[in-house]
Amino acid sequence: MPRFSVIVPCFKVQGFLRECLDSVLDQSFRDIEVIAVDDCSPDGSGAILDEYAARDDRVRVLHLEENAGLGRARNAGLPHATGDYLFFLDSDDTLTPGALRAMADRLEETGGPDGPDVLVFDYARTYWWGGTRRNVLARVLSEAGEDTFTAAERPEILDLLMVVWNKVYRRDFVEREGFTFPPGYYEDTPWTFPVMFSAERIATLDRICLNYRQRRQGNILSTTSRKHFDVHAQYERVFAFLDARPELAARWRPFLHAKMGEHCLDILSKPDRLPPSDRAEFFHRTAEMFRAYRPRDAAVPAELRVLEGPYAAYLLRRQSGRAARELERRTRQARATAAGRARRAATALLPRRPLDPDLVVYSAFSHRGVLGDPAAIHRAARELAPHLRGVWVVRDEECAADPALLPPGTEHVVLGSAAYRRVTERAAFFVNNVNWPGAVDKRAGSVHIHTHQGTPLKYMGVDLLGRPGARHGLDVPQMLRRADRWDHSLVAGRYAERIWERAYPCHFTSARTGSPRNDVLVGAGAEEGRRVRERLGVPEGHTVVLYAPTRREYRRGGLVERLDVARLAADLGEGHTLVVRLHPSLATGPARGLGLAELHRRGVVVDATDEPHVEDLMLASDLLITDYSALMFDYALLDRPIVIHADDWGPYTATRGTYFDITEEAPGHVSRSYRELAWLLASGAWRDEEAARLRASFRARYCEYEDGRAAERVVRTLLLGEPMPAPEPSGVPGARAVPSGRDLLPST
Repeated sequence: MPRFSVIVPCFKVQGFLRECLDSVLDQSFRDIEVIAVDDCSPDGSGAILDEYAARDDRVRVLHLEENAGLGRARNAGLPHATGDYLFFLDSDDTLTPGALRAMADRLEETGGPDGPDVLVFDYARTYWWGGTRRNVLARVLSEAGEDTFTAAERPEILDLLMVVWNKVYRRDFVEREGFTFPPGYYEDTPWTFPVMFSAERIATLDRICLNYRQRRQGNILSTTSRKHFDVHAQYERVFAFLDARPELAARWRPFLHAKMGEHCLDILSKPDRLPPSDRAEFFHRTAEMFRAYRPRDAAVPAELRVLEGPYAAYLLRRQSGRAARELERRTRQARATAAGRARRAATALLPRRPLDPDLVVYSAFSHRGVLGDPAAIHRAARELAPHLRGVWVVRDEECAADPALLPPGTEHVVLGSAAYRRVTERAAFFVNNVNWPGAVDKRAGSVHIHTHQGTPLKYMGVDLLGRPGARHGLDVPQMLRRADRWDHSLVAGRYAERIWERAYPCHFTSARTGSPRNDVLVGAGAEEGRRVRERLGVPEGHTVVLYAPTRREYRRGGLVERLDVARLAADLGEGHTLVVRLHPSLATGPARGLGLAELHRRGVVVDATDEPHVEDLMLASDLLITDYSALMFDYALLDRPIVIHADDWGPYTATRGTYFDITEEAPGHVSRSYRELAWLLASGAWRDEEAARLRASFRARYCEYEDGRAAERVVRTLLLGEPMPAPEPSGVPGARAVPSGRDLLPST
């Protein structure tokens, strides 16, 4: 019999579920069982649960045939629990390291094998924007003392958040009392109050054991709906519980009456809970219950007397009682948005022309030119839908004059110009791989397609806020406000879908299209690469090694020279060309002036940092050496060898953070030092059977939708509204490799 049964109900949490489960299964205290309940979730949550159950026999998965809701999903797990204690963990929250060990020790300390009926522990709110705040009433836990007690002996324990997940419950106690969860919103209310009223032995643990995730969106209780009226029925259930237990009713009915009033007024005060048209009805229903359940001769607290008057009096009190800090907050907000409001006001004075259903506005890499996924979509649109007018936004006239960035005959506008304002006002479609400027309004009926810049390994979006090396100068809230304009987010596989939904908690729909820029890589052969080699000046017959490191957030400026490229080029020897492509963010900084430009001038290496089309460099190369660049996900489509050079994996993950351990799930061999890298290249291991196996596994895992038709799929389904089958997640069609017949470094 395990010590803890952790019951985890799951519904639409695929972006958070792995983190939740890992926080439980990686605990040092292992005497647990996890009962995960897939509440007929429409996303990938069920598959994630099955994956964990297959590799850890402590996990049992229940798949419900229809969506039951949070309370009933917890109920479904109860009959399968065999642990001494029940722990209901929400699937977007996480345990802190060592939490279960601390709980087990505290239970032993306060009662041995039988233990208390309830153990209450502390938690911290972790906000989507990166902040963390401990429970403001944590002192209640420390002041409760070392021994067990009842709620009557220490009623202040009920001042804590009355939720199910900041407590563990002795299973025998729960079964004896017959506690279950009702349907509907606020299902914790008729569980926690009866539990705390009935418990004969309550213990506390003054330790943060759980991170309570404050999601930007997706929180059920932050959804505007009439379902918030469920709170009345939930309190009626608690009153019925007390009516059936006279020994408890005398003590707790006045308390519950006041709590009900406070709770309902709190719901009414929240702007995101009730539809405006239903607020008066909610107030009247609350007032009726407040009168009906008021204990005889009970005094009404001053803050609840508003429930004895009309709704108009409540509104007047709300308006006149606003705190000074709220006024100050609104003033600051007004000042911060004054310029934007003025701009919108000026725009509103002008008549707005209707949207042009055939106008598509494109941009890529902050208006650098016709590049990346948007460029691939534009090319496909010109072929499949020539009636669509495609207009590119470029940042300046210099960019517009560069044929490598803007092919001749491409219609374009310069950022900020009058022509730019005209097309962005009327366009029906917007395609970009970065956020549009704040001045671009999201008009009703327009469609914003966001392509991203590859499959993410490193933390993105809101996940950056907790990383010390990535927060400097980053305005994530502003970034998300702009991302709220997205309608469609293109994904290359289910992994990318989960990550983008987690990193950008916005209103978009994931489009399972594949990455349009990668269409040229699927099934590519030697001919495409040969033309690029000639343009780069690579001698005929040379083996091309592409070295593409990413930037480092633990160093100001982002440049960390992990490899001596001159040494690598020399060690490669005759018959090899080393092509170096720095991260685009380093292209205009001092990085290339620290030696790379001189090496390029001397012909030691090819500096391809300015090459606008990275797909060309991939096609031209025989081997990719990278560290943590997202380029590896694209290069894997070529089925050519990849080596991951991870000599600073620890500092990198500690500062930037990654969504998985690339050293454990690499698309090829991993080197931890230059000596190891040199051995891989000299021995031929870089292209052995194990390297091919790793590459194929990586490609199947992360490139599921890359079938070579991504651009066509975007045009047909998102621009034209035509049906087209989504790619099947069955791996990537066989790509033709361009093998090298020699080892890269001579054996010594």
